[in-house]
Amino acid sequence: MLLIYNIGIRLYLCAIYAASLFNKKAKMWLQGRNNAVYKKFDKSIWFHFASLGEFEQGRPLLEHVRHSRPGAKIVVTFFSPSGYEIRKNTPLADAVYYLPIDTAGNARKFIDTIQPTMAIFTKYEYWYHYFNELNKREIPLYVISSIFRPGQVFFKWYGGLHREMLGFVNHFFVQDEASKDLLHTIGITNVEVSGDTRFDRVWENAEQPKELPVVAEFKSTHKLFIAGSTWPEDEALVATLVSDYADWKFIFAPHEISEEKINKLISLLPLNSVVRYSQIAEHLSLANYQTLIIDNIGMLSALYQYAEIAYIGGGFGVGIHNTLEAAAFGLPVIFGPNYEKFREAKELVAIKGGFSINDEPELKSTVAYLTEDIIQYEATCKKVKAYVQENTGATKTIAGYIHL
Repeated sequence: MLLIYNIGIRLYLCAIYAASLFNKKAKMWLQGRNNAVYKKFDKSIWFHFASLGEFEQGRPLLEHVRHSRPGAKIVVTFFSPSGYEIRKNTPLADAVYYLPIDTAGNARKFIDTIQPTMAIFTKYEYWYHYFNELNKREIPLYVISSIFRPGQVFFKWYGGLHREMLGFVNHFFVQDEASKDLLHTIGITNVEVSGDTRFDRVWENAEQPKELPVVAEFKSTHKLFIAGSTWPEDEALVATLVSDYADWKFIFAPHEISEEKINKLISLLPLNSVVRYSQIAEHLSLANYQTLIIDNIGMLSALYQYAEIAYIGGGFGVGIHNTLEAAAFGLPVIFGPNYEKFREAKELVAIKGGFSINDEPELKSTVAYLTEDIIQYEATCKKVKAYVQENTGATKTIAGYIHL
């Protein structure tokens, strides 16, 4: 199985090389690794994140370590360009790198260079050679905010190599009891149910949000509907609300912000009613526009403070994006049908603070339900915010267990 894994890794690398000829992200993925210069450390604490979402998820623990161990050197690695390119200059780390592709030689060289005293991986990403090398050197490895489902390879008859990877982990901090029980079925008992550090992150953000004066001016006295991390399928649906709710303001924060994607979104909306965030000039009267398109990255978590309702994109693709950023502000959240892999989305649906829709009629009926009864709406908001607050505390649990 290890031979197949190694072949798969090299085939993946070949595919990235081919894709880099026409795909910007693939090109960045390669260049970031090919141009990396790794700084030598005597000791470090290593945090790895798959992408930007996992960085934000693990950030509370990263911040805790930075504050509790001010003299410690912290190394952060990313697999994806969307994480590295946005957080490569974070003051929370002494060095930020793309993770070299998972080969035995790369694992030895990288660990020789950064000399970690411990490694902390957030949610997922299980790399055989890195985990094996850490294990051979008796360097503690922790996986935080992880979640497991029966359909994952670890629980299949052919998942022996992946089960071996789990055996290299010193301790798992999982989101729920179901994950703990699943791990127990394959003999993994070094497990603590800590919850999800994302709750700590979004709660902190909601308690001290960054003010956005332009957005406040755009909203003015109107009610605001925010569609965050949207894909074209989401945008086509939400765009149908704009004419129906002429007294509301709308903000779209697309997941992809290429000119082609932005222009396609604009074409769905009423003429002369749309302004792009990057094109707002000082003399522009935002009162004349009903829809604002956020054509940059990094604002979304602060945008939700101004909204009454949030739509979270991705539910018509592989899965929804971050519902908790909006929920932390007490917003009802609407999303597409593909949410079953997301514990928090299922729990929000269960308390009637999250609403899954399949089509335009369901979207419109859901928005009508949320807007026609103010007492019911306010009760929903209170339930949503209380749900987030009640699930905070994972960072404290993890930090206490591993003495950070």
